[in-house]
Amino acid sequence: MQFRKLVSAFVFTAGLVAVALPAWAADPDNTMVITLKDGDVTIALRPDLAPKHVDQIKKLVREGAYDNVAFHRVIDGFMAQTGDVKFGNMAKDFNPDRAGTGGSDLPNLPAEFSTEHYVRGTVGMARAQNPDSANSQFFIMYAPNPSLDGNYTIVGNVESGMEFVDKIKKGDPAANGVVSEPDRMIKVRIAGDGK
Repeated sequence: MQFRKLVSAFVFTAGLVAVALPAWAADPDNTMVITLKDGDVTIALRPDLAPKHVDQIKKLVREGAYDNVAFHRVIDGFMAQTGDVKFGNMAKDFNPDRAGTGGSDLPNLPAEFSTEHYVRGTVGMARAQNPDSANSQFFIMYAPNPSLDGNYTIVGNVESGMEFVDKIKKGDPAANGVVSEPDRMIKVRIAGDGK
């Protein structure tokens, strides 16, 4: 009986510690905040996994390149994709027929694959067939998908606001998730830069 109490107390305490500590907590300079129509999504960027990709994302954020960019491909139960700064800016030069085919003026990046897993809230870089073709587009996972593990660069994890990601307008499943009149990233910033 005493042993059971001890084990129960240990399990309870371990549970409290697990709840109190996120899997990864980023410093403000590696925290990206995306303002959506329903609220802010806070993402812990992972330079420990993908330093080149995180540097490129931060550069684009600081240029304002991600502001007003559409979630052009959103598949319920899978992921929400955005980040096409060339064709996806809904405030200027938005091209719904080409959104998702562009990137930025910065160079493509070599893959930085890791052993981390694609689970709900994981943020990964979109790319073409060539593993070294990621540029500016990224996606946020709605659910685990082990087929992506080790095949797409992980750049971060949602720390808060996943309920707002869940509310992003979904695309047509018959059209591979392409969204007509899509939602957008209203504003994107690095927390360490202030408001």
